[in-house]
Amino acid sequence: MRVGVLGATGYAGQELVRLLRRHEKVKELYLSSSSVAGQEYAEVYPHWSGQNIGILQDENVPDLDVVFCALPHGLTASRAGGFLERKMKVIDLGADFRLNSAQIYEEWYKVKHPAVELLSEAVYGLPELNREQIKGKALIANPGCYPTATLLALVPLLRDQLLYTENLIIDAKSGVSGAGRGVALGYHYSEVNENFKAYGVASHRHTPEIEQELSRAAGRPLTVNFTPHLVPMTRGMLATIYAKVRAGIQEEDLRKSWIKHYEKEPFVHILPRGTWPQTKFASGSNQVFLQLTLDQRTGNAIIVSVIDNLMKGAAGQAVQNMNLIMGWPEEQGISGTALWP
Repeated sequence: MRVGVLGATGYAGQELVRLLRRHEKVKELYLSSSSVAGQEYAEVYPHWSGQNIGILQDENVPDLDVVFCALPHGLTASRAGGFLERKMKVIDLGADFRLNSAQIYEEWYKVKHPAVELLSEAVYGLPELNREQIKGKALIANPGCYPTATLLALVPLLRDQLLYTENLIIDAKSGVSGAGRGVALGYHYSEVNENFKAYGVASHRHTPEIEQELSRAAGRPLTVNFTPHLVPMTRGMLATIYAKVRAGIQEEDLRKSWIKHYEKEPFVHILPRGTWPQTKFASGSNQVFLQLTLDQRTGNAIIVSVIDNLMKGAAGQAVQNMNLIMGWPEEQGISGTALWP
């Protein structure tokens, strides 16, 4: 297997390098970065010193079996057609193929979609929900981190028609690594430390992705109230979700729906009653932790979902998708629990 990572110097790209270097099927790793091509990888990330990662290439990509694209939106779509013509499998960690509609993409991302003709070929790569569609496919849209945490919590309950689809509220928090490695004032230490803020209020670009997949699960169009927050920690993501349950539905019905959907899933864990997910449960792993309760006073299910934004929210899920499309064991290269403490 020859595998490439485009955008290998971003946080998601570096996490891919960490995972792919220990993946027994990956024998050759091609790494590219348009900004620092020609440098040794260990010059950019000194913790890789002495491990012969190699030199970062430009983006004149050779023939590969699989290419991971950890690039800003718009760049993968402009190149994916050429990769596919060369029989390369493409896993896009960006947003270019997550939305079915080019019009909605252009509305939220403010650029013209470069490859509208490929949208129908792309598969939304959330394995626990779309496993059979992913297997053997050539173009995978790796989900966003906020959508992953939200969809794994809500999709089973909507498929089983246990929730009303109106007034869904998603209150989500992410570590600073979710903003990427680029320098911006809002992510300086002095701006983030001892601070907690909402951002992208009523305008975050993951909103249409969440609505698209929840609507598919519910069998009808729906909208959500989605508010992301920045937490002064490096990695991790926690979503607290509020949803009105249908008449007669009890907490046990909600829990049974999760169990039915996830009891055989290697990465999704429904915690015992009374144990609420924490971001450190998932830190550095591809694991997902879920918990819920039914508030009898309000009739709302209160649901908490936790992932690592760089793993299940990005690189770990991308490798999980590679394993599926290549027909390998799904946990290969990404098994393991979180670091604790």
